[in-house]
Amino acid sequence: MTRHQKRLAVPNSWPVARKEQTYTVKADAGPHGEAGVPLLIVLRDVLGYADSRKEARYALRQGSVLVNGAPASDVERPVGMFDILGFEEREEFYRVFPDEGGRLSLTPIDGDAAGSKLGKVTGKRHVDGGRIQLTLHDGRTLVTDDEDVGGNDSVVIDNETGDIVAHFPYEEGALVTAVQGQHAGEIGTVERIEQTPGSAPNDVIVSQDGEGFETIAEYVVVIDENFVEDEPEEPEDAVAEADAQEVTEE
Repeated sequence: MTRHQKRLAVPNSWPVARKEQTYTVKADAGPHGEAGVPLLIVLRDVLGYADSRKEARYALRQGSVLVNGAPASDVERPVGMFDILGFEEREEFYRVFPDEGGRLSLTPIDGDAAGSKLGKVTGKRHVDGGRIQLTLHDGRTLVTDDEDVGGNDSVVIDNETGDIVAHFPYEEGALVTAVQGQHAGEIGTVERIEQTPGSAPNDVIVSQDGEGFETIAEYVVVIDENFVEDEPEEPEDAVAEADAQEVTEE
């Protein structure tokens, strides 16, 4: 099996240019499914903290790169929406967040915010003992006694304990961001949720200072005001710089 991925075939969320070179690194199996971006791309092409796979591997061996509070060990580990990247020696922390167009970008956050991660609930079922098992957008599962958490809600998970520390219901008036579709990266307030008969997805009307847009429930995630206060770091300059020079995969 090839260790490389054709650039033209990568998901739209990947922050890479597609036409300058034929291949890029391929993500290992893991969180976020096919949308997960290999950690090497983030370290090399977006942040510029490594010039090659070898340099990135060396950094990981030092335990200096954290993903959701734990040291990362694989340069091909997929990272994706709402993951927390930490560089403790630099005292730098980032949240992976979709920008306009759905491309994943990095939002600088402080050390306190880096201690937890947001997750969208995509599945809910009862398990033994009368407890509730939740499935999150990145494939993670957790068990809770909180019956109030429902599908399409968002929860904040403490990276150290794995406990739910906050819950944001999916309801009218909730602050949301679109993560897919033509409105990806836009933030607004749920004005109305329209239940669609049959198996078609429900529609969501999102308002933005008198304007707004319509999308489907699958494409929105409930967030809190801290996400609005964060100021995204645009990856385009870093990607353009990487494309201007030959990138060595090994």
